[in-house]
Amino acid sequence: MRRTPKFMAAVAGCWLMGAALAGDPNAQQILSASDAVRYPGFPFGMVNTLIEYRNGKQTDTSTLASYNKLDPMSGQFRSLNRYIAPARDADKLFIFSGNDMWFYDPSGKTNIRLSPQQRMLGQAANGDVAITNYSRDYAATLAGEEDALDGERQNKHCFKLQLTAKTPEAVYHHLEMWIEVENNRPVKSRFYAESGALLKTAYYRHYQNIFGVERPTEMVIIDGLDPNWVTVMRYSDWVKRDVPEAWLQKDYLPRFKPE
Repeated sequence: MRRTPKFMAAVAGCWLMGAALAGDPNAQQILSASDAVRYPGFPFGMVNTLIEYRNGKQTDTSTLASYNKLDPMSGQFRSLNRYIAPARDADKLFIFSGNDMWFYDPSGKTNIRLSPQQRMLGQAANGDVAITNYSRDYAATLAGEEDALDGERQNKHCFKLQLTAKTPEAVYHHLEMWIEVENNRPVKSRFYAESGALLKTAYYRHYQNIFGVERPTEMVIIDGLDPNWVTVMRYSDWVKRDVPEAWLQKDYLPRFKPE
């Protein structure tokens, strides 16, 4: 049979349609699906416990109650976080709303603007503690597929994504992220400075059924220079709840009362 240009165009069209139906991977969609695994799209609360280790010994810890709400306009989370422990920090507050982060100390009764890049405890920056949709802050490209060890030392077949910040307000200049092919679960990430220096590596682990989806309940963060400096963020006590709009306004922080 003679393969005319019209025939070849039809074949190409069928091939493209087949690739789309087969789920030809799109990096931004993979990243968005991974975001949905990490956190739900409805308002929720949880407890975030941060534990810092140096050379295998615990050196510091903080516990926060976190109240989170997705902004339908930006697609990014807004959150109020209240310190529960240690006692010296109890009832201190910070909110993350849009590109703004504000801290309130009841003893001083003043609001202080914070940087998302500023460290909170150990390797955990303010922006790590705030709930984040990576797909809103970063442009993703697919670097291929490869196997990677997860936080449980299990081998997982993953998409490898390269993430580049879309905005100067993003916490990190660029990232590498490994997302399990089978179920879009995040496996690990590497976070880089603008210079290209590795800042830290994070593993997502201890998946549990939260609101009907298997979600990571721990993030283990390892310093880019010193692998013996480790910070664990442990998520517990997840609950669906209303998050009033007033809670996300810095001028309301002096009046906030925990329920």
